[in-house]
Amino acid sequence: MSLYRNISLLIINLFACAVVFSQEAAAVDSIKSALAKATTMYEKVAGLDELSRTLMNVNPKEADEYGRKLISVAEESRERKLMFKAYLSNGIRYTYLANQKTYSDKAIEFYNKALELARQNKMEDEVGIAQLHLSGIYLMIPDNEKALFYATQAFSLISTLRNDSLRAESHNTYGQVYMVRNEKILALRNFLSALRIGESIKNYALVRNCYLYLSSFYSSIEDYDKAIDYMVLAYQKLDATGEKNAPYQKVIYTNNLGNLFSYKKNYDIAIDYFEKSIRMADSLKFSNLKIPGYVSLLNQYLRRDEPAKALSYLNSPSGTSLKAYLSNFGMAPIIDQAYGVIYTELGQFDSAGIYLNKARPMFENNTNGNNQVGFYAQLASFYKKSGDIKRAIEYYLKVKEISAKNGLLENIKKSSQYLDTLYTQTGNTAMAGKYNAIYYQYKDSIETLKREKELTQVEADDEQQRQENLAKEADEIKRRRNNIQYLGIVIGIIGLFIALVVLGMFKVSAGVIKAIGFFVFIMLFEFVFLVFKKNIYSLTNGEPWKDLAFMIALAALLIPLHHWLEHQVLHYLTSHNRLTSAGHHIKNKIFRRTKTE
Repeated sequence: MSLYRNISLLIINLFACAVVFSQEAAAVDSIKSALAKATTMYEKVAGLDELSRTLMNVNPKEADEYGRKLISVAEESRERKLMFKAYLSNGIRYTYLANQKTYSDKAIEFYNKALELARQNKMEDEVGIAQLHLSGIYLMIPDNEKALFYATQAFSLISTLRNDSLRAESHNTYGQVYMVRNEKILALRNFLSALRIGESIKNYALVRNCYLYLSSFYSSIEDYDKAIDYMVLAYQKLDATGEKNAPYQKVIYTNNLGNLFSYKKNYDIAIDYFEKSIRMADSLKFSNLKIPGYVSLLNQYLRRDEPAKALSYLNSPSGTSLKAYLSNFGMAPIIDQAYGVIYTELGQFDSAGIYLNKARPMFENNTNGNNQVGFYAQLASFYKKSGDIKRAIEYYLKVKEISAKNGLLENIKKSSQYLDTLYTQTGNTAMAGKYNAIYYQYKDSIETLKREKELTQVEADDEQQRQENLAKEADEIKRRRNNIQYLGIVIGIIGLFIALVVLGMFKVSAGVIKAIGFFVFIMLFEFVFLVFKKNIYSLTNGEPWKDLAFMIALAALLIPLHHWLEHQVLHYLTSHNRLTSAGHHIKNKIFRRTKTE
């Protein structure tokens, strides 16, 4: 994806971070109605949490109002966990727009308040949760050193706790940190460790998140087929999570699949997915959820070097919806940026300059480094193409500076190449030579990284196979251990029945036989229940109503059989006139053999 044409960074990240989607008016009214009926502090905090985060995707100003109410209600309760939840919730909702500096600063502020509260009250799980969120927000800014610091702090604490879900999330956070540090195999190991934990505790939401991280991992090493595979798995796992927002998340995942197919250069399939995501949002009557699809289609035209189609799309009803959405979120300058990029590609430099300069203040004052470097690259490209060499040099230098700070090697290489050309045009051969050397330095570094990336793909496959083999070995050990236990139980039941029959052959009181018989039959039929319950998953897929129906049917069959068989056997064993003669016969035979010897 070209840095010099892409206009999707702010939008896509906004929706990628959002975890609560709802139908706009209908869902908000429904949550407000439920909130009005809330009687306990816990219900009020839960309702305000859901409402404020939902509104962040619809009306940020109203979301702020309910966010403040959430903190007020939680503080009044004096329940420390509710207070922690309120501050954390406010931090989370601000991360939805974290590519704007104003919002990322607010997210950090609330996460730090949550962390301080948790530390003061020795709430260890909550300390770990806050640290994980702080690591995540610093990855988005980006500030990789602080992200690593908080990830390390969280992992050190969480590893001492008995909270498997939190331990898995700490692995996922570590995986993301290793990704930005270009330590891909360590990242993969952490993502796979998190997945194993999620699967072992049957936490389907956690498993879904692991699939998303693995999809992102394989996309980063350009193994797009595996990235698509994991995104499909994440999509399929949504229904199992039981989350209310699953239909809305499916829209986002569908758009993500389109982008992955686009990276794979299957452009027609990508467009099908983008359009499908828009239709899905339409069917849910949630117009804001169409925005990722609109942006993806717009970028698709730019990727295919079709600026005229991009302009036509931006002026279409879909583009009008996109403009209205961005204006509502205070991001109208992104539309100016889009027009500036398109007009630059069309060679209409007067119009391009007007729009790019209108967009400039927001990018310079209220976006993070990744978005700034993209915009400055677009400005530099505009000035280069329009013939303003001095301004082009100024902005390519900014691109190089920010890219060097954030480890964006490809951007350093490109900007150095352009600076070499531009300084040559000005006659400054010394500076041209300097940037020519930098260009070849980073070109060699990137070629090395590409070779490492190819090696990483092989290592990633090997690592995943190793992890799968370890999991299979663990399953096999568990299966063998369970089979030994089952065999022991069967032998035990058979032994008890033999003992029961032997007791019936001697003068043992009927009460003792009945008591032992009751225990033996209970053990037998509970074992039968256990075996059936263990093996019905393939039929019921874990659906509660199917499990219940199956167990009722089984009980209806086995309980009468249990009572009838127990009655018949115990009645037979307690009939002394018949059984004691058999007992005497066995006794005489044993003693006769003893005397003979």
